[in-house]
Parts: sequence; C-alpha cells; structure tokens
Amino acid sequence: MDDVIIIGGSFAGLAAALQLGRAGRQVTVLDTGLPRNRFAHHSHGVLGHDHKPPSDILAEARRQLARYPAIKRVNARADSVAGALDDFTVLTSDGQRLAARRVILSYGVADQMPDVPGFADSWGSSIVPCPYCDGFEVAGRHWGLVWSSPQSHQSARLFLDWTDRLTVFADGHDIPADVQADLARRNIPVVDGRVIEIAHHQGQIATVNLDTGRHVAVDVLFAHPRNKPSASLHEPLGLATVDTPTGIVLKVDERRQTSLPGIYAAGDLATPFLPSVTQATWQGAMAGIFAQQSMLT
Repeated sequence: MDDVIIIGGSFAGLAAALQLGRAGRQVTVLDTGLPRNRFAHHSHGVLGHDHKPPSDILAEARRQLARYPAIKRVNARADSVAGALDDFTVLTSDGQRLAARRVILSYGVADQMPDVPGFADSWGSSIVPCPYCDGFEVAGRHWGLVWSSPQSHQSARLFLDWTDRLTVFADGHDIPADVQADLARRNIPVVDGRVIEIAHHQGQIATVNLDTGRHVAVDVLFAHPRNKPSASLHEPLGLATVDTPTGIVLKVDERRQTSLPGIYAAGDLATPFLPSVTQATWQGAMAGIFAQQSMLT
C-alpha cells in the first residue's frame, strides 16, 4: 500500500509528490500527460521560470523528481476511486488496482470550446483567459473581451492597467444599463451581436466576426469559456463542489482536504478564482504536506 496516490501529474500533482517524496512517503503519481495549459506557448508570472514553455518546466520537474526513490510515476488514467481513510483503492486504465492511505486529486479541468469557427484554433495563442498570464506581452495593443458573466465588468476595469484600447463584445448578453454607462465613462466601446467566427492566420486573430455583419479587428481576445473537471472521479465519491462563473470546482478546507476525509485536492480542479501555475504549485505543495501530516502517529 502506498502512502499517497496522486491523480494528475501536472504542476499541482508534481508539487505534492515533491513534498511527500522528500519526507520519504511512498507516492504513486498517475499522469495522462494532458495538462490544461498544453495549448500555451509560454508560462508567465512563474517565479524563476517566467516565459518558459510549460512543457519544459514540467519536463525539468519530472527529471528532478526522479532522484526520489519514494516517488513512482505511472502513465495511466485513474478510472475509479473508492474506499475510506487509510484504505483507498484506485483502479487504472491499464488494469492496475492500487491502494493508498491518502489520495490527492489534481486532474485539473478541461476548457469547453464554444462552437465558433476559429475559436479553438486560436485558444492559447491569441485567445486567452488571464491578463496576469499574458497581458504584459500584449500591453498597449487592442484587446477584445467576450462578455460572459457579471464578472466580465471587473475584467474590463482590470484590463485598463495594461491597455487603453479595449473593445467589449456583448455576444448576446444583456449588459445592464448602469454597467454600460460605466464602460462608456471609461471609453470602452460595447459591440452588440453574437460572435460567429474568429478569422485568424495560424491562430493569430485577424477579426472577430459577428452575426450583425460587423468584422472587428483586435490583437488579442480575452474569453472565459465554460470548463469542467477533466475526470468524473469526484462524482461517485460525493465530494462537495463550489459553483463558479465558468464551472464547478471541488470544495476544500484550509488544509486542502475535500469533504471526504483522506482525499485532498489541488490545482485548477480546486481553484475558484484566477487559476494559474503559481496557484497550482503552492496548492499541490500544501496538499502533500497536509496529507503527510495527517498520517503521523
């Protein structure tokens, strides 16, 4: 029996494994090799790794973990999790039946691309969700924001720290009059109509095309599509969740433990606000530390 099985081998999962491995705890990391940010060319705002490809950061992390004999990485998907504190069982896609005293869920979320031609092709290059991740590289250029929820108002205000050229695409949403007045006061135009196409060249936006016939040129488009957990392992376990404007995340306490004792969660799967590599890394580290401390006798 392992001490901990970690399901998900991206930034959160590997950070958890590092802490546990350094404490001599036996760890198995299950990794499908499909991190959420695999569409991004660079990771930004990551201390010591700014502007590096995320795949390079993860590859270096895996090389470093290889020196810890207590950590085992397995390229397999977890198909189910069952059991209770000190006696969990994980069944994998390659037929293994693994046992552990604790489980850390770090399998992340998957972005659900809207049915708009060109959107998925531009995702991660010229359509992005986070100004802290990509804003510096396009500061001062013409930004677009696809309205998706009341939170979009805060995004529009926030973006003015990076650019004074911002266009909001209502995309069929009824933006309240007082919000429209505030945007007008900030010289942020609102374009009516639904986005029906992203005209692009190899992922670089040329225009946002609307069902009104308008074609609006922008340099970068910020959007917040819905997402969902990358796996459904939490559902049979009955783990508590939190609703966010873009989807659900797992509810955790201050020790990163879910509503089921012995199961912890970290990374985008358990981040209700501004998910990032930095957040995933510290959450993973804390999940590993608290899981280890929970096993002290």
